Amino acid sequence: MDNRILYFECFSGISGDMTVSALIDLGADVDVLMKGLNSLNVSGYKIEIGRRDKCGINASKFDVILESEHSHSHEHSHSHEHNHSQHHHHHEHRNINDIFEIIDKGDISDNAKNIAKNIFMEVAKAEAKAHNKPLEMVHFHEVGAVDSIVDIVGTAICIDNLGVNRFCFSHICEGTGYVKCQHGILPVPVPAVMNIFENSNLIMKITDNEGEMITPTGAGIGSALCNEKELPKSFKILKTGIGSGKKDFKNANILRVMLIEDSEDKKEEIVMIETNIDDSTPEAISYTMDLLFENGARDVFFTPIYMKKNRPAVMLSVLVYENLVSKLSDIIFENLTTIGIRKYKVERDIMDREVKTFNSSLGECSIKICRRKDMVYCYPEFDDVKKISKENGISFDECMNTIKYECKKALF
Repeated sequence: MDNRILYFECFSGISGDMTVSALIDLGADVDVLMKGLNSLNVSGYKIEIGRRDKCGINASKFDVILESEHSHSHEHSHSHEHNHSQHHHHHEHRNINDIFEIIDKGDISDNAKNIAKNIFMEVAKAEAKAHNKPLEMVHFHEVGAVDSIVDIVGTAICIDNLGVNRFCFSHICEGTGYVKCQHGILPVPVPAVMNIFENSNLIMKITDNEGEMITPTGAGIGSALCNEKELPKSFKILKTGIGSGKKDFKNANILRVMLIEDSEDKKEEIVMIETNIDDSTPEAISYTMDLLFENGARDVFFTPIYMKKNRPAVMLSVLVYENLVSKLSDIIFENLTTIGIRKYKVERDIMDREVKTFNSSLGECSIKICRRKDMVYCYPEFDDVKKISKENGISFDECMNTIKYECKKALF
């Protein structure tokens, strides 16, 4: 397991623009971000990336300016224009399928697409509950608007670019009072935010600040990403990114995201989900396995078994963090014929692991490097080895052993 964690310190709440700006400040590649956003079939906006001070703290900013808005900012920044469209797309009402189509057609990685979809789904379910409508019947105003699409997809691109898959969130501060939305004046926290927190492991803390500090987009980001219940007891801070919001509160309206390195012994508690299946098709079983991995399963495997009346069957086993148990259970019930699932906690010892790109004498290959005490193991990526062995006209084993040897030699 990668021992790096992104820790979100949300003492001024969280929003989409604060998240993207913090991740840029942390080191996410702006060129990769803009290339991905430019590939979306969305226009009618421009982006301003720069710096601003909040209560004396210098922070990054990522502002999405819609065509209908007039920016009077005189701060030093550089803008990326997207005004080529003659239509004001931010007035369109999009449902979740429309948004997923935009994401799928974008020139971004599959991992970034999945992250963006998961965030949007968290917000979509919350909006559906707030309006008491089926998911596909909810037409988003704030969430489906251009700025939220850019913020959420931008967050996904930055997360993917940073290459971290463990996320921890502090308690998230919220204000009081009311906020003006498409449907009128709503109390803070707004219903969508309340619904997201109700179905997540996120912790809210109400402050005496007047106004909204947690947006539905920000809450959706936290709910979709958070997979660590608490910080390690000891860790090293590798880097800190500071993002800013547009509003001003008595405290600095910033989001700090820290890249930390877990220094604890690698033991973790995880949940095993199991169910026996004797009447689902092989196609349904294969499809479900892919879905489970896409939605956060740490491992998925099948074991041949015999059930009552000596029927051949398989047992599905899924290792998953506790906060995703309900989500993955729903996937199993929706796609397989089982009517019952077993769940129990297990503890596992794990090695430190990281994925790096290694330039071997045969070609470039992704390598998983695992460490425990004085032991180091190198595991080349199967698909890369297969491709390289064909390109070099050598056997798979020869290619695998050569890359392993060169990688380990390079480490010492």
